[in-house]
Amino acid sequence: MNHPDSVSVHATALVETDDIGPGTRIWAFVHIGSDAHVGRDCNVCDYVVVQSEVHVGNRVTLKERATIGTGAHIEDDVFVGPGVWMPNDRSPRSPRMLGVPEVTARYGSQENWLAASRICQGASIGTGVIIMPGLTIRPYAMVGAGALVTKDVTSHRLVVGNPARAIGWVCVCGMRLQPSEEDSWKCECGRRFHLTDEGGLAIRE
Repeated sequence: MNHPDSVSVHATALVETDDIGPGTRIWAFVHIGSDAHVGRDCNVCDYVVVQSEVHVGNRVTLKERATIGTGAHIEDDVFVGPGVWMPNDRSPRSPRMLGVPEVTARYGSQENWLAASRICQGASIGTGVIIMPGLTIRPYAMVGAGALVTKDVTSHRLVVGNPARAIGWVCVCGMRLQPSEEDSWKCECGRRFHLTDEGGLAIRE
């Protein structure tokens, strides 16, 4: 593979795509599949698996043993913690199952089974989280360690548990927000937020 000189790829990593941005570091025993894109200035830690047709944006951190399923889309500035799993099939069967032609037919095309998830700008996913297929984690949301995410998470939401439930809000800087006035929240860093029509938060200008 032909990568920019500024890309660092460990000798034990298997990288099946040329589409790696400058400044990205890929550590030991990583596997990045064909047709995947990894942006600039990313850090892909030991034993990470990025399957085919995954999009990873710029300045993303993928910590040890994270597994990103085929078709997933990770936007810029996302943190994915150790041991995170992002499966992409709501009704999995072995595509090689004998005597069940419906299964063979379903896996004949990605359109029939693929339910890829998206992690949006600046979101953080804690250690050991499982994100079920076809979900969206909105910008700057935070998912606590060990959570099982079974539905979409709105912008700046903090969710924890199994199944994941909302327990508060977080700032762009990652700190917990405090209520300020009706439909308004503030952070110790000085940023203020208001509720959006989609049920998330946005910075108040």
